[in-house]
Amino acid sequence: MVGIESYGVYFPFWRLARGEVGKAWGMPGGPGEKAVANADEDTVTMAVEAGFDCLGGIDPKTVDGVIFATTTAPYQEKSNAPIIALTLGLPKEAMTMDFTNTLRGGTTAIRMAKDMIEAGTLKRVLVVASDMRMSEQESFDEQMYGDGAAAVLLSKDNSIADLKDAYSISDEILGVWRKSDDDYVMHFEDKLENTFGFQGNILEAIKGLQKKTGIELKEIGKLCCSYFDPRGLMAIAGKLGLNPLSQLSDPLFTSIGNTGASAPLIAFANALENAQPGQDLILAAHGDGADAILFTTTDKVKKLPPRAGIKGNLSRKGSLFSYEQYVKFRKLSHRERAIPKASPVIHYRDREMELKLMGEKCGNCGTVQYPLVRICYVCQTKDQFTEVRLARKGKIFTFTKDYIRSGGAQPIPWCVIDLEGGGRVFLTMTDCDPDQVKIGMEVDLVFRNLHQGGGFNNYYWRCRPAVKTA
Repeated sequence: MVGIESYGVYFPFWRLARGEVGKAWGMPGGPGEKAVANADEDTVTMAVEAGFDCLGGIDPKTVDGVIFATTTAPYQEKSNAPIIALTLGLPKEAMTMDFTNTLRGGTTAIRMAKDMIEAGTLKRVLVVASDMRMSEQESFDEQMYGDGAAAVLLSKDNSIADLKDAYSISDEILGVWRKSDDDYVMHFEDKLENTFGFQGNILEAIKGLQKKTGIELKEIGKLCCSYFDPRGLMAIAGKLGLNPLSQLSDPLFTSIGNTGASAPLIAFANALENAQPGQDLILAAHGDGADAILFTTTDKVKKLPPRAGIKGNLSRKGSLFSYEQYVKFRKLSHRERAIPKASPVIHYRDREMELKLMGEKCGNCGTVQYPLVRICYVCQTKDQFTEVRLARKGKIFTFTKDYIRSGGAQPIPWCVIDLEGGGRVFLTMTDCDPDQVKIGMEVDLVFRNLHQGGGFNNYYWRCRPAVKTA
């Protein structure tokens, strides 16, 4: 039976208190805070982080498919999933696909992945949902929307949650929408969107699943659901006869925010992280209709390898010191910026070295070095190398701080890093307090969008203070 073999999540390091948003506009702030992607992050980089968390202890070469679900893809005409596949180390033969423009892209992708595995087309499929929706300033959405990503690996092996059945409906309704020339998510009237676009469709899908499977809703472990707003989600639980305190998986609204297409998968990951064997879970998402999927956890749900997961990502955070910093991250203020030069030809030539982080090991002395060159810098042996993938962990050998390119607000640490397993790299640090950087500090390498030189996204690596896994 097809099921979930593993899961992973990623929340950006920075948080913005909703009170800060309210203060900026002279209005009340909502409860808690929301996750805010750094200026060098987008939905692809967050998807990569969630993918690494999901594939901990799993050889990425055994994964033969990746489906990327988002409403905020960095590229409108160019597939984004191949960037994720290459960076994670999937084989070149892996199928890649983007599911865009719908909040239920993640659940629909899970349904498609399940069908492909059952048909024998693929064996292991990674589904990753990631979103960072733009909201108009001084709006309710600005306080509600957060950024984040979640991933699940589907296969017939080592299932922690068997996929029992699913039910879907489609519905043409102008709930929330965004045209190609819109900067922000658009609304008409909350009652229409909440009552019919969200609640009506979710209820119909879940009741259809109940009728199809005969499951007793009052006996399910958790409902893991997308939502329009927290009140609407509580209303769903009430209309289904569920106990919202014990049977509704926490979507982390007060700590992360509504993360769009990834919201139901984040709630699902939260349920899996705390699940007991033999629990029934319903994963549901809305968007021009709705999907409802029934899972039953197995005894393997308690035997997963360590990962950052929900708890690790929630504990790794820092607070933005002002609303203005959020505006800077989102590039909402006009500023003339020097754009570095870049070449699609060089990107094509060096894509495995840059994205997959491939170095080389000397066949004579065993030295690992990066970037790829023809001569070993230790023993001077020429053209005797084998390619190796560099580790994404290391320690700072030395560093300096650059105040010029930072704009003066705070310096950017430039770090020379000795990697686990060999190799040395020179990277800037992100998601950090520059005053805390020190020699010997443990760091993780993280995939980021550095700039848009040449008119395209230039992805590469930075480092950040190491994240502890649980």
